[in-house]
Amino acid sequence: REEGEKNLLWGNFTDKFTESMYVLANEPSVALYRLQEHVRRSLPELAQHKSDMQSWEEQSQGAIYTVEYACSAIKNMTDSSVYFKSIDSLLKHAIAMKDQLNAAQGRSTVAPQAKNPPASS
Repeated sequence: REEGEKNLLWGNFTDKFTESMYVLANEPSVALYRLQEHVRRSLPELAQHKSDMQSWEEQSQGAIYTVEYACSAIKNMTDSSVYFKSIDSLLKHAIAMKDQLNAAQGRSTVAPQAKNPPASS
């Protein structure tokens, strides 16, 4: 009989101990401790990821700026084709005028020589 009581007392003790351990393991402050430990372990890795993402964002922004600048330059070059065509036309006109002046100058220098033929002896 004494052994039955001991077993009953021991069973009650282990049940109460198990219940106490369960309560302690699930107590809010323990949960907060576990959360704190998780944050402490994972925070350096998260900080590194954040730093990497910021670096990639800066590189991306730089690349985007470069592409936008190149597109703007190409658009400006395309828009300036009107001016180049005008310059081309003006240069052709100037060359034609110069050719006319050269031709007129050539006629005026040739004509006086024709009027005064060289004297024969």
